[in-house]
Amino acid sequence: MQYAVIVLLVAGSAAYMLRKLAPTLTTRWQAGVAGSLQRAGRGGFARRLGRFLQPRAATGNCGDGCGTCGSCGTGSSASAAAGAQEQPLTFHPYRRS
Repeated sequence: MQYAVIVLLVAGSAAYMLRKLAPTLTTRWQAGVAGSLQRAGRGGFARRLGRFLQPRAATGNCGDGCGTCGSCGTGSSASAAAGAQEQPLTFHPYRRS
């Protein structure tokens, strides 16, 4: 029983790590599994499971909630919430004395 619990914990940790470090890859895998479950000829339970596992479509902006950029909000509300304003960077050449 202990080994089963350890295997579940390690598998869950590995899945979480992959989801955080490679979100595009895991989303692609998730979509592949969901697509294979939703094929014609599958049972009703498999098709429902496939619809449940289908990842949400990412729109590429900060408001889609994909979590890859860390802001997870609309562009204006995310910058307003952080209190960030655009400030130009100024580079000064290094001069030896």
